[in-house]
Amino acid sequence: MNVIKSLLRFFGSNSKTELEEVNSKEYQEMKKFLIVGLGNIGAEYVNTRHNIGFKVLDYFANQENISFQTQKLGDVAEFKIKGRTVLLLKPNTYMNLSGKAVKYWMEKENIEKDNMLVITDDLNLSFGSIRIKTKGSDGGHNGLKNIQLLLNSTEYPRFRFGISDAFKKGKQVDYVLGEWSLEEKEALNERLSISSEIIKSFALAGLNNTMNLFNGK
Repeated sequence: MNVIKSLLRFFGSNSKTELEEVNSKEYQEMKKFLIVGLGNIGAEYVNTRHNIGFKVLDYFANQENISFQTQKLGDVAEFKIKGRTVLLLKPNTYMNLSGKAVKYWMEKENIEKDNMLVITDDLNLSFGSIRIKTKGSDGGHNGLKNIQLLLNSTEYPRFRFGISDAFKKGKQVDYVLGEWSLEEKEALNERLSISSEIIKSFALAGLNNTMNLFNGK
């Protein structure tokens, strides 16, 4: 605020409106969030473990009665909550090129990495386990690998949803691209409900509070 007052004195009162407009724009951008659900497009992938990112966003959109529209590089929906704008993105680039869609929408909407949350499956976590992190490696996940490559950073929030590693040696691809077991399907809705609360918490309470509230649940 002192900086703004100094600029006003230097340039004159006619600059006040322009400075207020810039300040307002920056404030609005701080209140904008991008939630990215990773997955593959196509009916054959809809109910696969690898598509949990899409499934979380579809569940959230259904609960909030909002719809996705196909736009450049993905399906996008917008949700507003307590003065904040939340964009939901399902890249249509296929998993291995997810970073292309992520980078495009971050730049288009002027959203910083700290205001983006990437939802992905994780073989190293038991089914339904939740781990939210501020940064990390790609862990061998091709979607995260491409995001890391195009953003040139590993420092962005991610929400890892456990799918477990209950597969035989050499069967990882079949398992990841396979459909949920009957037992998993029965437990999935409760996990999806918690995932929806995580999205809201991320926008309203911030990353650290969300981690404290939901990690380990």
